[in-house]
Amino acid sequence: MTFRLATLVLGTLLAAGGGAQAQARSLLNVPDSRMEFIRACTAHMAGRWAHPVAVCGCLHDHAAAAVQDSDLREALLRGMRERGVPTIESDWIPAAKQAQISATFDQIAKPTLQCMFDPADRPVGERTDLQR
Repeated sequence: MTFRLATLVLGTLLAAGGGAQAQARSLLNVPDSRMEFIRACTAHMAGRWAHPVAVCGCLHDHAAAAVQDSDLREALLRGMRERGVPTIESDWIPAAKQAQISATFDQIAKPTLQCMFDPADRPVGERTDLQR
């Protein structure tokens, strides 16, 4: 009886472990949302900026870091991804949060200018005029 119980427990653990491994493998195959953002954004930036990938990556990083509200952040990223500029359509967020759109743009105005107009070869923290 003990042998059967031990075999059952061992079989259950192995089955659970196999499922966890499959789940871990599937997580490794999930596309990086930042890279997907950069790919979509770069199409709009290619004719405007000398380093469109750097500009898009910088915009993504600042929007993701500065905007704490998930609805506003996702709407902002959607606007940049679809249009190449920071944009939020009011129908992309709940009506209760639409009054926060202006404050969201205030949060990202300075970093956006840094991303677009400062040299792409230096990290944002080391940039010049717009940081002061």
